[in-house]
Amino acid sequence: MTPANFDHWVRLDSGPGAPAYNMAVDEALLEAAPALGQPVLRFYGWTEPAATFGYFQKISEIERVTRLRPLVRRPTGGGLVPHDADWTYSLAFPPAHAWHALRATESYERVHQWLRAAFARLGVAAELAPCCRKEIPGQCFAGHEKSDLLWHGRKIAGAAQRRTKTGLLIQGSVQPPPGADRRDWQQAMGDAAQTDWGAHWEPWEISGALAGRVRELVETKYARADYNRRR
Repeated sequence: MTPANFDHWVRLDSGPGAPAYNMAVDEALLEAAPALGQPVLRFYGWTEPAATFGYFQKISEIERVTRLRPLVRRPTGGGLVPHDADWTYSLAFPPAHAWHALRATESYERVHQWLRAAFARLGVAAELAPCCRKEIPGQCFAGHEKSDLLWHGRKIAGAAQRRTKTGLLIQGSVQPPPGADRRDWQQAMGDAAQTDWGAHWEPWEISGALAGRVRELVETKYARADYNRRR
C-alpha cells in the first residue's frame, strides 16, 4: 500500500450495539488494520446504559464510583467512561500510517483538534485544555487532562489509545453540548478531515472473516465476567 492510498478513509456507521459487541468490534478493527490498509472511522452507540474502563484499571475501584452496569474492560487505557448519553467513535490506523508513528500525546492532541474543528463547523466554540484538573481518580469526565476538549471550561470529549504492531486504536467519547445534533456532528467530522487532510471517504460494513472475529471476541472475552474482572 502506497502512502497516497492513505488519503482514502473508510467510515463505518455501526449504530447502537451491546457493550461487549462494541469493544469487540474496536479490537477486531485494530487487529485487521494491516489487511484493511486504510484508516477507519467508526461511529457507534449503545443498546443499554453501560460503562467502560481502561485495560489496566481494577474493577473493584470502578464498581465503587459508578452505578452503571454492565462494566466492560476496554482494549485501550484511560479511565472510567459512562455510556448513557454520549456519542462514541473509534479510529483504527494501519502501522504504516503517519498517525501510528506519532507519540501518544501527539495523537491525543490531533484527534481533539479534529473534534474542535468539527464542532466549529456547527457553531460550537470548543478548545483544547492547556493543562490538567483532576477531581475524581479514574473517572474520565471528572476533571480533564491536557488536550481534552473543553466547552465553557467543561470537558466534552476524551479518548483512550492503544498502539500495537498491527496499528493504532483510538476510542473516543463525546458528551455533546446542549442543542448539538449527532448526525450533523458526524458529517462535520468527515468534512473537517477532508478539508484538513484531504481525506476521501468510503462507506464500509463489517462482513466475512472480520464479522466472525467480532463474534469470537464477544464470546471469549468481552461478554465474560472472568475477563472483565481479571484485575
